[in-house]
Amino acid sequence: MGGSSFSVQWLPPFLLLTFVSSINASIHLYDHQGFREVGNSYLLSGGSEGIVASPNPSTATSHVHSFIRFENITFSRSKEAADQHSDMGHSTGLIQVVIFEAADRDNIGGSAYGGQRSICCTPDLAKLEGCKHGEVIRIPSATDINWPIVLNVQFSGKSLSASMGDSEVPITKTGMYNLFFISCDPKLKDLVMNGKTLWRNPDGYLPGRMAPLMKFYVYMSLAYVLLCVTWFFQYMRFWKDILQLQHCITAVIALGLFEMVLWYFEFENFNRTGIRPVGITTWVVTVGAVRRTVSRLLILSVSMGYGVVRPTLGGLTSKVLLIGLTYFVATELLDITEYVGTINDVSGRARLFLVLPDAFLDAFLILWIFTSLSKTLEQLQAKRSSVKLDTYRKFSNALAVAVIASVVWIGYEAKVYFKATDPFNERWQSAWIITAFWDILAFGLLCIICYLWAPSQSSQRYAYSEEKGEEFDDEETQSLTRGKPEGDISLTKQDNNPEEDEEEEDKRE
Repeated sequence: MGGSSFSVQWLPPFLLLTFVSSINASIHLYDHQGFREVGNSYLLSGGSEGIVASPNPSTATSHVHSFIRFENITFSRSKEAADQHSDMGHSTGLIQVVIFEAADRDNIGGSAYGGQRSICCTPDLAKLEGCKHGEVIRIPSATDINWPIVLNVQFSGKSLSASMGDSEVPITKTGMYNLFFISCDPKLKDLVMNGKTLWRNPDGYLPGRMAPLMKFYVYMSLAYVLLCVTWFFQYMRFWKDILQLQHCITAVIALGLFEMVLWYFEFENFNRTGIRPVGITTWVVTVGAVRRTVSRLLILSVSMGYGVVRPTLGGLTSKVLLIGLTYFVATELLDITEYVGTINDVSGRARLFLVLPDAFLDAFLILWIFTSLSKTLEQLQAKRSSVKLDTYRKFSNALAVAVIASVVWIGYEAKVYFKATDPFNERWQSAWIITAFWDILAFGLLCIICYLWAPSQSSQRYAYSEEKGEEFDDEETQSLTRGKPEGDISLTKQDNNPEEDEEEEDKRE
């Protein structure tokens, strides 16, 4: 009875049902939810979340301890099923509420003579294992004989409904917890359920996998604030020399800060109330999709030399906007599926079908970016523009490192999302790193772009003019992104005598 076949055969349907059952909050709502046939049982998934145990369960108050609470749970059966019993019957239908930690998944169900594993006890299993025919097979946990938890709810007589009294199950061990409502009676195959359950961690209603992200977004918001202050100081200092490219960078920084702040407040509201309004989450993921789209278009434009090597993108503008619009739609659909209304700590299979187009567009953009970057480097090398060439080489190296890191991380992420090494989400406490990695990578790449193309008094001078050659670059300035060094007399003189400077440049050309 203790083999792993139950997990392999029955848990994937469990997880799918978990995703479908409730999408309103960590307060899981069940509005006329129907049971489904799985093996020799009929069940309804009540949810799956990582829960952290209370710091000191014996002294914890109701505001800080972890629990799963049942409120207003009611089961309804068909009139045909009720009419098969007499009015005087005490127990005319049994529903069992099963709560188990992922590590104890093999403690639910069993098999006779090594055959197909069953959730409900059969006559053969009743003889072999001593379970009660018509009830869920439960094996006490090796660490706590009271787990898994099984609560019974019974119909009486010909009643069409049965209610479960409000109750609370304290969580004293950190783990991934699963809740199922199960009936082993074929007469109850048309069961429907109403009510709600509340899942709470010591710090609030956020599911365990999501909880660390709230603190993460605080740190990311502070990082963006620091970048904003640094960038806008330079931006205002040299606002007369600002390039179009630097306007785009400013927009990406502002969008990034806005997104991180919105994510924090969305998580804070979810943690405090247990409710995740669809409208608010949709707004947050839309801002994120816009930020990611604009960021990729910025990198593509930089790679094409926009604002530094060429004044406009010319005929490529429409193509760039088209790929941007397509990427935004794909990202928006993916994020809505993944985040809007999501409560449970199990990712839906629907995500797979939306990941593929998003990944294809990312691969296409990467190919286009590096192709454009290669052409830009060749152009700069041919014109002997040493300063710009050095800047673009640094940018290409940073981009290459980011792509390599992304490919390595995608391999790790695929194992998690497609359950290759963790099919039962037992590593849920570190799952937040998957989301955090992409935000950190995007922020790091943005910082590099900000460093390489920071506003300076020399930005506009060399933005759209023809290249003067390596000798001119070395003599006139040391960087596109740095201001006047101390003791540099030549730049001061040029600023004070623009006509003389222009005449001198014509002579050099």
